[in-house]
Amino acid sequence: MKVCIVGAGAIGGFIGARLAAAQACELSAFARGATLAALREHGWRLQENGVLHTAPAHASDNAAELGSQDVVIIAVKGPALAAVAQQIAPLVGPDTLILPAMNGVPWWFGQGVAAIGDAPLDSVDPGGVIAAALPYAQVLGCVVHASTSTPEPGLVAHKMGNGLIIGAPQGGDSARAQQLAALLRLGRFDVTVSANVRYDIWYKLWGNMTLNPVSAITGATADRILDDQLVAEFCRAAMREAGAIGQRIGCPISETPEQRHLVTRKLGAFKSSMLQDAEAGRQLELDALVAAVREIGQRLQVATPNIDALLGLTRLFGRIHKLYPE
Repeated sequence: MKVCIVGAGAIGGFIGARLAAAQACELSAFARGATLAALREHGWRLQENGVLHTAPAHASDNAAELGSQDVVIIAVKGPALAAVAQQIAPLVGPDTLILPAMNGVPWWFGQGVAAIGDAPLDSVDPGGVIAAALPYAQVLGCVVHASTSTPEPGLVAHKMGNGLIIGAPQGGDSARAQQLAALLRLGRFDVTVSANVRYDIWYKLWGNMTLNPVSAITGATADRILDDQLVAEFCRAAMREAGAIGQRIGCPISETPEQRHLVTRKLGAFKSSMLQDAEAGRQLELDALVAAVREIGQRLQVATPNIDALLGLTRLFGRIHKLYPE
């Protein structure tokens, strides 16, 4: 099986290094800049439990050179996807599986959901550019439950979590998802094949759509956010709004925000991925995590005053610090 990792950062590099170590597929990477240079010089590198694991890497910034793939795993930051989707066209043949291992609401999320409508979500796919390049029929949904970082380009540090949830956006069982799950398990991932991956995506989003941006604008770790009762209640109010939206789109969440925060507390004083991006001067993935939720709410005519405030504050922070486009 030919597999290409698009974006060998914290998540893409994690998946790539694990698959390279397993030697279970013909693996390549589509990468650019310093990450491409590091892969060519050092190969795949993954730091786990104090041990550095390495494996040879075949990497290129020319998709035509890599050719058509059986599986394309996309792990770029949301703001980069529209451009990348067009650049990787040579990787995607008529039977290629596309697995976006990314945060937040994906570009395909509204398709097949009457309440949302099939029109592209402007917040994550303005003009439908991504949908045109990455066919919905070839997509598998994906949720990543892992904490990783990139201390330097091409080097991934794994802290915790091995969970991957994958499934067909249309729901139900998927033979191709089962086949891909078998491959990913060879890479030591705990893979669940979901019959409702859209729900799994919404559930994870519901849990992290507040802590991520609040941590970015305050610089606070998760424990400090939850210790501040005013801030914690603001987060819970936004979660209740997202929960009401989920109820309308077939993604009802039975937990309360208070119950979810008890789970989050067990993770301790961690830095969210968005806080890490802000500290590193990287663009914030705000649209897929917050703006898309607000846009879906608008389509459903569900009021989202707390989500609106969260988006506005974080967007302004991002623009002032050159982390979000004007």
